[in-house]
Amino acid sequence: MDARVIDKRKLPSRHVTEGPQRAPHRSYYYAMGLSAAQIHQPFVGVASCWNEAAPCNISLMRQAQAVKKGVAAANGTPREFCTITVTDGIAMGHQGMKSSLVSREIIADSVEVTMRGHGYDALVGLAGCDKSLPGMMMAMCRLNVPSVFIYGGSILPGTFKGRDVTVVDVFEAVGLHSVGKMSDEDLETLEQVACPSAGSCGGQFTANTMAMISEAIGLALPYSSGAPAPYELRDKFCMAAGEKVMELVAHNIRPRDIVTLKALENAAVTVAASGGSTNAALHLPAIAHECGIAFDLFDVAEIFRKTPYIADLKPGGRYVAKDMYEAGGVPLLMKTLLDNGYLHGDCLTVTGRSIAENLKGVKWNPDQDVVRPADKPLSPTGGVVGLKGNLAPDGAIVKVAGMKMLQFSGPARCFDSEEACFAAVSERRYKDGEVLVIRYEGPRGGPGMREMLSTTAALYGQGAGEKVALITDGRFSGATRGFCIGHVGPEAALGGPLALIADGDIIDIDAAAGTLAVRLSDAELAARREKWSPRETDYRSGAIWKYAQGVGPARNGAVTHPGGAVEVVSYADL
Repeated sequence: MDARVIDKRKLPSRHVTEGPQRAPHRSYYYAMGLSAAQIHQPFVGVASCWNEAAPCNISLMRQAQAVKKGVAAANGTPREFCTITVTDGIAMGHQGMKSSLVSREIIADSVEVTMRGHGYDALVGLAGCDKSLPGMMMAMCRLNVPSVFIYGGSILPGTFKGRDVTVVDVFEAVGLHSVGKMSDEDLETLEQVACPSAGSCGGQFTANTMAMISEAIGLALPYSSGAPAPYELRDKFCMAAGEKVMELVAHNIRPRDIVTLKALENAAVTVAASGGSTNAALHLPAIAHECGIAFDLFDVAEIFRKTPYIADLKPGGRYVAKDMYEAGGVPLLMKTLLDNGYLHGDCLTVTGRSIAENLKGVKWNPDQDVVRPADKPLSPTGGVVGLKGNLAPDGAIVKVAGMKMLQFSGPARCFDSEEACFAAVSERRYKDGEVLVIRYEGPRGGPGMREMLSTTAALYGQGAGEKVALITDGRFSGATRGFCIGHVGPEAALGGPLALIADGDIIDIDAAAGTLAVRLSDAELAARREKWSPRETDYRSGAIWKYAQGVGPARNGAVTHPGGAVEVVSYADL
């Protein structure tokens, strides 16, 4: 495709730039140094999640400048703006984590209202931290203006005592330190070397999982999600994204042309094949919801069940995102999946070509072992598995990549908050063989559906990662490993079965069969429900309270508005 001079008569920005009645509006643009020619070109929102909260986001402002150059080179007028992020690595393990999933909705909402308020015609979105990636893609699908997604890139691995390390090693070191297996000096050294550059967490955690999804679903340029943040090559991808979005405007190719049911299935396949984050089972339904497509946890889990696990990535494997990129990147993974019948090759992408066309020239790299051929997998089923049973009628999710044991049975040990469980773990007040239950941490009950990396990493650091199981109606970090089941629904705050179990009840988990059950009869559960009453929340005002009032179940993505299915007219057609 070639960008061309574009007639604004059908674009949203005509409402703010065209005609005598818009002279006051144009005066604002002249005040910012725009020329008449620039004012009458298509306006492209360049939305960045830049901030100084964490290394995930720190390079995004620089990358946004490259995007703007690309837009301008293709006869568009870029308009840069920022939105928020909440960085999970810093929010983790305390009340700040309640803000994390809430931030996904705020990102999507703030991008939407900025685009709507100013009449922008297209969007290039740059994101780094976990929730900012789905938040930005949700906004693209909600607005349905021509859009290109750009990932800020992963961090480089640190080095500690001759081995590569990531921030997860630091979280697990807290557990080692708590039982006297790591000195104060080594812990201090590790924390200083684990994160040596800008970029998002380096393993196949949530950020890199969602970055891979951006390519697989077709919203990002091929190879763009793999290059680490410090690589100068990122600026070339960013400039190309700016040029490409103008081609999409010229040909009126929109996100909902790209994000179809088959594209969502492609995304789920890549998550499973790469041993990606369980959070994908929350974010993919939310992206689908923006398009008006029914695609819930069970749909995701079914794809996970029949997809081979082929990428040997941390936390369950050996390699980080940089290694994946240098082995051949996301296209290498997608090519072997396509060749073996696991992907829909006819899905449209932001290149204007199909997945199959994009991958046509990709050659298999035999000199690497980061990615296996899809017909010679690490394991025959995906790295993430869905569960269902009388303890999770609305489903649950577990990451099995790298796990040796797929069944676990044991007595419940119940905690009504993450803090209570973390305190017990820190003080070693649990027994091997127990199933630790953290409840009232769901989307509404938390509120905010916190991740539990501090607790799970401490267990692993203490050597108990495969000696106990952990179940929650909250979430787990993409960096979590061990027998950890999240997204249990219905959540405890709504009277789900998780609220009804007691210490000592026997829980059976079978990740091979996809079941999660407590050894209680329906009659016993019903009797306990009669005696149960909802817990009061401490959050009775503010953004987190507001979120709790409208958020839906995790099964459907924990979304907060009716979505594309009830839309009368999309913003792009106003």
